[in-house]
Amino acid sequence: MTAPAPTQLLPALAETEPVPTLASFGPPRLLAGLDEIPRMDRVAHLSRHGSLPQLTPQELVALAEDIDLRGRGGAGFPFARKLTAVIDGMKRADGKGAVVVNGSEGEPSCLKDTALLLHAPHLVLDGALLAADALGAQEVALGVTRTDVLSSVQRAIDERGPVRPTLRVTLLTERFVTGEGSAMTNGLGGGPGLPSGRKIRSSERGLNGVPTLLSNTETYAQLAVAARLGALGYRTAGLPTEPGTLLLTVAGSRVVEVPYGVSLARVLALCGMDQGQGVLIGGYHGTFVSPADALTANLSKESLAEYNAVLGAGAVLPIPYDTCPAGETVRVAQWMAAESAGQCGPCVLGLPALADQLDRAVRGGGEAALEAVQTRMRAVEKRGACSHPDGTSRFVASALRSFPEEFERHAKGFGCGRPVTGALPVTGNPPLAVTSPAPTPARPSAPPQERLLIDWTLCRGHGLCADVVPGVVKLGADGYPQSASMPLPARMRRRAQLAVRRCPALAMRVQGGN
Repeated sequence: MTAPAPTQLLPALAETEPVPTLASFGPPRLLAGLDEIPRMDRVAHLSRHGSLPQLTPQELVALAEDIDLRGRGGAGFPFARKLTAVIDGMKRADGKGAVVVNGSEGEPSCLKDTALLLHAPHLVLDGALLAADALGAQEVALGVTRTDVLSSVQRAIDERGPVRPTLRVTLLTERFVTGEGSAMTNGLGGGPGLPSGRKIRSSERGLNGVPTLLSNTETYAQLAVAARLGALGYRTAGLPTEPGTLLLTVAGSRVVEVPYGVSLARVLALCGMDQGQGVLIGGYHGTFVSPADALTANLSKESLAEYNAVLGAGAVLPIPYDTCPAGETVRVAQWMAAESAGQCGPCVLGLPALADQLDRAVRGGGEAALEAVQTRMRAVEKRGACSHPDGTSRFVASALRSFPEEFERHAKGFGCGRPVTGALPVTGNPPLAVTSPAPTPARPSAPPQERLLIDWTLCRGHGLCADVVPGVVKLGADGYPQSASMPLPARMRRRAQLAVRRCPALAMRVQGGN
């Protein structure tokens, strides 16, 4: 698809906690107006979006079905089915019901809900109130985990004045599992904010024991946009099978609104990045896609399914060439183990054991240590009170599949010589994983004149070199390298030599190499 030129929006409000910068690929909807002002107050919001229509329960369900609205918090559950389940539950509960907005993102790689609640909170409140009015719910409750977000949402509530149903926002303890459904409703009800471990749907028994419509911040914002545009207007962006836009958090620092179906590579380019050594899609319960796949993948459910990936909570994390992917994986696994609810064996014992065994393998524990990691992963799968153990195991398994040579070299004690830069961000500053064996004298760097050269008289545009030396060789629109002379980092020298040997046209050579 052909996308419009990207638009750079205003930087996020200054705060001590991490906040994103904003951008859009094409005309923004959720982020509309933020190229002019840093926060949409009530007046600016109404000027930009107009008044919110009222919908019956049947009209709301039909709208959600017509635009195929799905939860944007990770699971991607159809919103129309949630609505129908809550309507049925409220009938059995004498009309009692509630609406909950999950504003807890849980992991540092995700900031899109933070962006909405800091910059466009009224759009989120609109969607929640639209649903509450249609359902006849008595309360709308928002759960957040940041003080700056709390202040922004409370200010938006105050700007509206008294409303029915009642609106309230609560500051919850920040941890990865706070956003789990039962943990969110428990916390908003005054409880500990931990998963209950019981398989009870919030549509049956949620906030304060009543049927509850629970979804994340972006889902309600999308609902508010769709209610104003109508199904046909909403479908003018995105794909026929996946209409509309979505929010992505790229590299843990930038929130970008894009239409469904846009190329992953183009989104990375908008953010001044490339695919690096691979890209983690979906956050810390997600999966890695290879550099080659990242060049061809589009941001849609159908496209990503070809690479066994899902958008999840919308986190996109490229792994740069200057960091150690094995060490990054260990660091996240350690953080995920510390973020558990601590209520079941797979979390209390299994995840720390998995992280420890992975760290041991990366520190030079040998093949036996890598095999033990596999055993630890199997020990936690499908045994937790919530999905946290399964998601963590899936993340580790994906890293092992995506970077097999890295993990094997580390296990054998060779290391890679690269530091762990924190490309996969975590909070609490856990110790950086040791990614090399015992310290050794610095290796001499390659001569500064070392370059990878292309002989245009021989090159036939096979493109194999771009796959073997990603980030060094970049292909143009015609399939040929963009340059005939490329600087060659020392760490990529072996790959460049491999590309020289594999070139079918013998059109490549390394200048200044041994």
